[in-house]
Amino acid sequence: MMRFEDLLRPTPAGLYCPPGDFYVDPVRPVDRAVVTHGHSDHARAGHGAVLATRQTLAIMAERYGLDFTEREQAAAYGETTTLNGVEVTLVPAGHVLGSAQAVIRSRGVTMVVSGDYKRRRDPTCAAFEPVPCDVFISEATFGLPVFTHPPDTEEIGRLVQSLRQFPDRAHLVGAYALGKAQRVIRLLREAGWDRPIYVHGALERLNRLYEREGVDLGPLLPATGLKPNALGGEVVIAPPSATQDRWARRFADPVLAFASGWMLVKARARQRGVELPLVLSDHADWPELTATFAELKPQEIWITHGREEGLLRWCELKGQVARALRLVGYDEEDDEAPSELVG
Repeated sequence: MMRFEDLLRPTPAGLYCPPGDFYVDPVRPVDRAVVTHGHSDHARAGHGAVLATRQTLAIMAERYGLDFTEREQAAAYGETTTLNGVEVTLVPAGHVLGSAQAVIRSRGVTMVVSGDYKRRRDPTCAAFEPVPCDVFISEATFGLPVFTHPPDTEEIGRLVQSLRQFPDRAHLVGAYALGKAQRVIRLLREAGWDRPIYVHGALERLNRLYEREGVDLGPLLPATGLKPNALGGEVVIAPPSATQDRWARRFADPVLAFASGWMLVKARARQRGVELPLVLSDHADWPELTATFAELKPQEIWITHGREEGLLRWCELKGQVARALRLVGYDEEDDEAPSELVG
């Protein structure tokens, strides 16, 4: 059996597999990349070859153009691809459409790179699947005990209740263009909101992609060409940056909402002038992270891009071997990406 570090190791370009000669979610152009999902901090253009799910490849093509890589290699969930003798299998991560964990096997060692993941139900993507492994490499975006996120239905219920309370005010919801916007729309539909939802132009292409993939978003209309004081009593969804600019002034006394796990931090909501913070995260919260560690019981846990210290201490108290990778180049969310990257 090989040493774990001989199968995967952190480098300035990202996690590198020497025997397979590929990187997972590299932060700079490389000859061969395995990409876990389409958010811009994990999926970058310019690689020689990209192995990912078909949906992730489609998202990258929407964001970067058809020439984002020299060669695409699509893998279905559960399908194993061999790269220079190393087996790579993509399994659902529950983060956004097409998101995957990268399961890497060689010479009796199994290592799982989680990418970004969550454990709760999401009507817009396949649910996380736990994979027994020797090493679990986990994100830690919300890796502190304070981050215990409420049920999604409660947060969407608060939005619907506000719409009833303030029928003359537009409700402007800031939501990341990939994953969060579509999830908010679907959760609203499940809550019984069947009226048209108005969307910023930056969301339209990704919305269409989700619908092509079988995610029914219901009636959507563009939030453009409107007269002043428009859309009282209606829902408008836009990238977070758009809610802060002149574009947002056209709506009728808008209630500014923001859908993010960070809305649990009241100071962040105040900084953005958010009247209705919606605690909706596409990342695992503290109970989900620790429950995943306890369920998998790997020989080692490697923790990356996030709040590492709290999880390292939890592992220590549980007698679990853990280390922090301290990889750089991964953002907390797909926030404030340049407009050309948000569709």
